[in-house]
Amino acid sequence: VQLQASGGGLVQPGESLRLSCAASGTIFEIYVMGWYRQAPGKQRELVATITTGSSTNYADSVKGRFTISTNDAKNTVYLQMNSLKPEDTAVYYCNADLRRSRWAGRGEYWGQGTLVTVSS
Repeated sequence: VQLQASGGGLVQPGESLRLSCAASGTIFEIYVMGWYRQAPGKQRELVATITTGSSTNYADSVKGRFTISTNDAKNTVYLQMNSLKPEDTAVYYCNADLRRSRWAGRGEYWGQGTLVTVSS
């Protein structure tokens, strides 16, 4: 299973970015996809998650500014980030909770991370 993240970059405060993460490989079922971030010197933290039933969960710090969504096939997750702030600067990682086969247990998989820098 591979999670390929893209869309990071350098933006000014107040601007927007859209991150994408596509899951590929042998996948039987995806249960939850999400985004986490890790700023320099800090622990990795949850940003947002979405279930295949489209239930969402957001960190308080991003509520009202970020929106998580998936494609119809539920194998690509997006993070629309608006009104970005310098404190949003971090490496953003996508995550998927899935089963690789009917007989396999659920496992967590991580993408490689994409850097988002918010600076004037």
